[in-house]
Amino acid sequence: MIEDFLKKIFSILIAIMFTTELFADDKKNLGLEVYNSKAMCGTCHTLEAAGSAGDIGPNLDQLKASMDQIIYVVTNGIGVMQAWDGILTSEEIEAVAHYVFNSTKNN
Repeated sequence: MIEDFLKKIFSILIAIMFTTELFADDKKNLGLEVYNSKAMCGTCHTLEAAGSAGDIGPNLDQLKASMDQIIYVVTNGIGVMQAWDGILTSEEIEAVAHYVFNSTKNN
């Protein structure tokens, strides 16, 4: 009986691990799409992972902003950077923040 219970728990944990990874890849892919195509962030920013070398805004590889900082700046704008709230959806803003954060945290 305990063995069956442990097998079920193990199966659930494995399913969660694979499902989370799939959702993370979807978010990363959407973030890259927003970065490169919809918001064209690379026009102003350098981000090695995206292959961009803009020099108007900060170099994101060097800045290494937190998720909260990225979401705030993308949503509200800062300096010459426009606010993307109302242009990008909340999902797109979170995805591009996720992409930038995860692309820079290991550099």
